[in-house]
Amino acid sequence: MKYLIMIQMNPSARAMWESLTDEQRADGYQLHKDMVSRLEASGELVVSEALADVSLTRRVNVKDGVVTTTDGPFAEVKEYLAGFYLVDCENIDRAIEHAARLPEAGLGLVEVRPVMELP
Repeated sequence: MKYLIMIQMNPSARAMWESLTDEQRADGYQLHKDMVSRLEASGELVVSEALADVSLTRRVNVKDGVVTTTDGPFAEVKEYLAGFYLVDCENIDRAIEHAARLPEAGLGLVEVRPVMELP
């Protein structure tokens, strides 16, 4: 079954990340590289990506066939998706095992959600 491990970000976590030294940030990136290596070795990684800065977001709306876009994020949004791992694991407990290794899990910013298979 596929599970999406979502890494959230918020202003407090962003400020903490930006306060780290270059070496500390490199250590954080290395934890993610190690995660990719483990998931590739186990055959459970489908895809993983970090997302660009949230200020580059565009919201798309189609009304009466007319497409409009607005800048994002909206002011009321405090948390946003920063990156993800799509994994194919035997069960949610295994996906949670992987998610718990992420440094963001210590900040409560990691979510695991089953992927719905459409007929």
